Amino acid sequence: MSLMSEDADPSEQHAAARPAAANAQQSRVTFNRLELHRILNLYGRMVADGEWRDYAIDFLKDRAVFSVYRRASEVPIYRIEKDPRLARKQGMYSVISATGLILRRGHELERVLLVIDRKLAVV
Repeated sequence: MSLMSEDADPSEQHAAARPAAANAQQSRVTFNRLELHRILNLYGRMVADGEWRDYAIDFLKDRAVFSVYRRASEVPIYRIEKDPRLARKQGMYSVISATGLILRRGHELERVLLVIDRKLAVV
């Protein structure tokens, strides 16, 4: 049983509900296309080398996290985080080890990823 009148268009009800869902989605921090491209390029090279096997991406309200796993059942060996609240301070990007130690933090993702990108770091 529907409480909707016969004249009402059901698509209009769904359209009215969409802006609320869109606002909730916009309040989350995400990686943009270029950031994700750079991270996934590094991930692909490390998978090809046999060092990494799995990853997870979390888009939270205050930060975005790309977690890298050696095996799927372990804790992440690295977390690449983007926290916009730190953009004017130490930099919004950071690489965090499995123990919670911040390996590098900075304003540019390329430079922050150098701490784990052995191919570019060994020149």
